Amino acid sequence: MSRAGAQPPAPLPLPFDVAVPRDGYAWWYADALSDDGAHGITLIAFLGSVFSPYYAFARYRGPADPLNHVALNVSLYGRPRRWALTDRGRGAARQEPMRLELGPSSLAWDGETLVVSVREVTAPIPRRLQGEVRITPGPMNRRVFTLDAAGRHRWCPMAPACRAEVAFEAPELRWSGSAYFDCNWGDRPLERDFVDWDWSRYALKEGAAVLYDTRRRDGSRQSLALRFDRAGGVEQVPPPPFVPLPPTLWRVTRGTQADAGASATVARTLEDTPFYARSVVRSRLFGQDVEGVHESLDLDRFRALPIRLMLPFKVPRAWFA
Repeated sequence: MSRAGAQPPAPLPLPFDVAVPRDGYAWWYADALSDDGAHGITLIAFLGSVFSPYYAFARYRGPADPLNHVALNVSLYGRPRRWALTDRGRGAARQEPMRLELGPSSLAWDGETLVVSVREVTAPIPRRLQGEVRITPGPMNRRVFTLDAAGRHRWCPMAPACRAEVAFEAPELRWSGSAYFDCNWGDRPLERDFVDWDWSRYALKEGAAVLYDTRRRDGSRQSLALRFDRAGGVEQVPPPPFVPLPPTLWRVTRGTQADAGASATVARTLEDTPFYARSVVRSRLFGQDVEGVHESLDLDRFRALPIRLMLPFKVPRAWFA
């Protein structure tokens, strides 16, 4: 029997005890879709919560402490639907190489499985959100990609094709399905160096494809198209042609990549906010019909003052935890 916090097969690209610079960030992201298509989940553990209005306001006064703005974002899709993202202060994060506590919630390695223990309160309607998600990555990629020309922002898609077991007591919910796990970390706020981006991950018959298209503040673009095999190997391939997707109700523009001559469709919009959207998209890649998770982020909108003034409605601050 393995113990919580045990060492995975090899060192992680971003251990949980990473030192985050002032104004910087680190996050660990996982999403999963149930095998029956009825449910989904997104989990993001933040050190320096990049979408925290409190962290943004703190930076107006000078370089800000990322560990004074930590959070676990939990989004349940389907029925029931839930959302939690509570900004927590210094002292809420307890870091070890293989275990991270964020207030009452935690992430820890149990042998080769990442166990996410969720103990949160939803917003804007306060309800208990309690459960456990077990993510089994299998062979892991450790190749790191830079997203900007100066190398300030880094990304590692550690496990593009894995499995998740979801078990919640509040609300009562159990399912399993395909999953994805990655990490990002950087030295400056995202909005300083990026205008927007589209990101997506798709399951393939023998692995996964991950697409990243960023528009930078310096006027340049970067398009990454990665193909992963089941052994954890990664191949960077020429990006397929860009395919626009319908904008959201908030008029956030969306787009993805697909094989030449192929179309792409939004099967379901999971999150529709003033500055980002998360969707389930169907497309055709590498000669295969695929379905996966897609995200569009508009950082010009995010840094607009009216948007930041709206955010506390969905992102409360725990002043004493």
